[in-house]
Amino acid sequence: MAKTKVQYEFPMHCQSEILYEYMASAEGLSEWFADEVVEKGDDFFFSWNGGPSEKATLIRYKPESFVRFRWEEDEGTKNFFEMTIAIDDITDDLSLNITDFCEPGDEDENQLYWENLIENLKIKLGAS
Repeated sequence: MAKTKVQYEFPMHCQSEILYEYMASAEGLSEWFADEVVEKGDDFFFSWNGGPSEKATLIRYKPESFVRFRWEEDEGTKNFFEMTIAIDDITDDLSLNITDFCEPGDEDENQLYWENLIENLKIKLGAS
């Protein structure tokens, strides 16, 4: 069964350059996204609670703008997760936009998952 595309927007109060480092580097991602992140070229290995690592490949990126990863289990599909920095042209307000794919019926759970992750990120950035 095909996964459902979901999108979220989170206002952030920080500099885009700093936020990008937390999105695009193993060191930054290990601060809020997973317990441990190891980067090998375009492959990132994420692990939680000492469990086995899950591989995601960085498939697209634009410095200080966005990163797009594809989980190993989603190889051969159009599924991915993407984090994009958006800056409002008029107000200069910065937000972090998330695009993800989840199983149909898991949308609420997925949203809570991302809300918790972004709350952790805001704490690390001092941007809450």
